[in-house]
Amino acid sequence: MEAVKSLPQEAKDLFKWAKGSQWNKVVDRYRLNPEIHRFRITRSGDTALHIAVLDRKEDVVEVLVRLIDEAAAKKPTEKGNVLESDDSAVEEEGRTPKDHPLWLANERGNTPLHLAASIGNARMCNCIARKHKDLVGARNNVSETPFFLAALHGKKDAFLSLHNILQGNGKGHECCRNKNGETILHCAIAGEYFDLAYQITDLYGEILTSSFDEEGRTPLHLLASKPALFKSGSHLGFFNRIIYHCISVKKLGGIKEDATSNDDKKYPINYQTCMNLWNMLTNSVLTISGIDKKGNSEKGQTTSGNQGIDKEGNSEEGQTTSGNQDTSRNCLKDLEEGRSNSSQNKGFIKFLYSAMMVILGIGAREIKKIREMKEKHEWAVQIMEKLLECASTYEYDYSAGAQPDTKQEDDITTAPTEENEEKGQKDKKADGKRVFTFNIKDKGFVFDVDFSKGEVSIARDEGKKQKGQKETPILIAAKNGITEMVEAILDSSPMAIHDRNSSDKNIVMLTAENRQPKVYELLLKKENLTESMSDAVDNEGNSVLHLVAMATHHQPWLIPGAALQMQWEIKWFKYVQDNMPRNFTMRYNKANKTAKEIFTEKHEELVKNGSEWLNSTANSCSVVAALIATVAFATSATVPGGIKEGKGTPTLGHTAAFDVFSISSLIALCFSVNSLVMFLAILTSRQQEKDFSSNLPNKLLFGLSSLFISIGAILISFCAGHFFVLKDELKFAALPIYAVTCLPVAFFAVMQFPLYLDLIWATFTKVPKRSSTSVS
Repeated sequence: MEAVKSLPQEAKDLFKWAKGSQWNKVVDRYRLNPEIHRFRITRSGDTALHIAVLDRKEDVVEVLVRLIDEAAAKKPTEKGNVLESDDSAVEEEGRTPKDHPLWLANERGNTPLHLAASIGNARMCNCIARKHKDLVGARNNVSETPFFLAALHGKKDAFLSLHNILQGNGKGHECCRNKNGETILHCAIAGEYFDLAYQITDLYGEILTSSFDEEGRTPLHLLASKPALFKSGSHLGFFNRIIYHCISVKKLGGIKEDATSNDDKKYPINYQTCMNLWNMLTNSVLTISGIDKKGNSEKGQTTSGNQGIDKEGNSEEGQTTSGNQDTSRNCLKDLEEGRSNSSQNKGFIKFLYSAMMVILGIGAREIKKIREMKEKHEWAVQIMEKLLECASTYEYDYSAGAQPDTKQEDDITTAPTEENEEKGQKDKKADGKRVFTFNIKDKGFVFDVDFSKGEVSIARDEGKKQKGQKETPILIAAKNGITEMVEAILDSSPMAIHDRNSSDKNIVMLTAENRQPKVYELLLKKENLTESMSDAVDNEGNSVLHLVAMATHHQPWLIPGAALQMQWEIKWFKYVQDNMPRNFTMRYNKANKTAKEIFTEKHEELVKNGSEWLNSTANSCSVVAALIATVAFATSATVPGGIKEGKGTPTLGHTAAFDVFSISSLIALCFSVNSLVMFLAILTSRQQEKDFSSNLPNKLLFGLSSLFISIGAILISFCAGHFFVLKDELKFAALPIYAVTCLPVAFFAVMQFPLYLDLIWATFTKVPKRSSTSVS
């Protein structure tokens, strides 16, 4: 914030006082000299009121606005020969003259109301816009209104305050867009302000849910491009899943519901952990004691009482069916009691686990992260359902991907190419005759006007057609693996399953191409819909198998290592192939290639990387296996304590430690040799494409299993053999000594154990599991 050097002295004083927070002097000067209300005191064109808003000086802003209004009301305006007050111009229908100081904007076009809405101060917004309602529709340099900025920055209170002001003149929908066609609902969903998004859908749902931005995207398009907002796009570990199911999330509500549900208490940050533990404890006690159950039973009694009143009106039928209803009611009661008891036990276990994590320092942070994740998941589904509820089937099926209707711009542009090529107009010369070409903007049509003949021809612009054809929300959701949205859209609009993108790919083809097993399994359950789509091809003649055979640039599978990625690529290809007709394998596309040929061609680099990864893994593990085999051979040929003369039997043969030593050394020798053989088999393998299906992964799995067993056996053998040396004097110190000695070898085993688990998972999983990476 810098002052302009050429400013008058009064403006410099205003800047100095505002910078030093001496707002009393600023107010006094505003009261004495109304002319300085229009002074810009910074290089960015801000007035003192702009600075007061940015500093969140609510009291100062109210005083300055009042002084500005009083000075503007006393300003004389000439009507004929009479000087009248300008108060009527300010008060009439909330209209403010353009020369009013509150209309002053900085270099970015932001008025003080823009700034107040951006920082989310509802009090200042109400103070400025209460008498000047048209300021809510003022647009800055990028055509953003204060109403739009409040939604853009997720300021719910300021948004609702401005909404109440706009509600009186019925012009709220006119302030909801910027110049790119984005609406307030687009911004709320893009910024993941779900509470605000729900309020917008509740207030402007019928208008904004089917609105398009400049790229032809609706709010549902934006939501479909964010897989991390849904449970199907997130991956949690075992313990985190327990906490996830234990957490309860409050559902979003409208304005009336929010007004009646503001009972949540907020505590200081240093008390929040203790309050979380206290809330979990009280909820668990209430659940175990059966108070919730008692409340439900009271509701049941009330319902049954109402049913009894109805039965009195139907005497004969009520007496006949009362016995059956009582029997069914008792059965349902027994089932509910059994379920409640089971849920109470599970809830108590979850409570103990959660309480233990809260008591620990890390647990509170993890629970907070998981809570925030579940809130996003639940609220995103709620917003999705609200959007589908507001959008009709006709609008979804036929207007998805269309361009927005921008009223601020002219539909027809008539400037020639030399002046403005961006308007989509062309200037042609054909056969010495001048021909002008006009485009209807964003409509995909071209007019050719030949002035020599007086002829006009119309044709469709294919380039504009391809650019304007966007993917529908269900296709985007299928590409990103959002099963919740795919299922919800199919339930609300079954015809959406026939949607295709610009490449003529349907939902089954996009799901298979982008490796989305969950969505593909969901579509397989709808046999009557997928059977007619299985034999479809895109505009290049590629079938579903052709698209599956094409490798993606990023790693689609939730598994490390190029070899395991290749294994899951083969599994995915075979899984899709098994659910397709048999003749699909030998079908050719327009390039005269089968799916198998494309698979081999596109996965050459992955096979190469997988071979290198397997060789490096086998080399490092074979060195360890060779060392263990050498030590195990020497150990198995050694007898602790020697042998008895004349008999040849071990001296310590009848002790438990000797038996443990003998068996463990033999196990270490056998399994270390087995692991060494498996790793050598990997190194000498041909490592072709088909070997990655089961041959190479099974060898690696067997080799690692043998290696881990041999490591554990050799450590046990060492401890058992050395136990005879320390059993008398250092018997109690033996265990920590053995632990420290075995730590380096155990550390290697621990480092390789995640790879071992991944191998087991990849080998025995029939359908691969997709990663959470979004697809644009």
